[in-house]
Amino acid sequence: MKSMLKIIGILLLAVIVFASCSKNTDPADTDIFAGTFRGKIGYIDNEKNISQANGSVFVTKIDTRYDFRFSDGIPDLTGVQFEKKDANTLTSVGSDGTGLITINKDKLVIGFTRNGRTWTADCNR
Repeated sequence: MKSMLKIIGILLLAVIVFASCSKNTDPADTDIFAGTFRGKIGYIDNEKNISQANGSVFVTKIDTRYDFRFSDGIPDLTGVQFEKKDANTLTSVGSDGTGLITINKDKLVIGFTRNGRTWTADCNR
């Protein structure tokens, strides 16, 4: 019985996430979001320097937490917290990283550094 309830819960969450994936959905306007952005991405740390002109970033959002899953062997950038300032402005909060991340229904721009690692993205949806 518990496994059946767990499966129903997962299916319900999947329906909610996929319903929020419309290309007209702005992440700032919803508590749950999932979408793929494509374009130029990059990553630098002490061992890697990756740059890809045709990469992708799969973005998920639950409440104020964003996770960015990069293609091409770039490590994921997870647990980024935002605070909504107005209808079109989200500000990163917390002290676990610095930089700029802007996201709306059409565009994702990342220039973010955490623990000596840097992620970049200039992508469209």
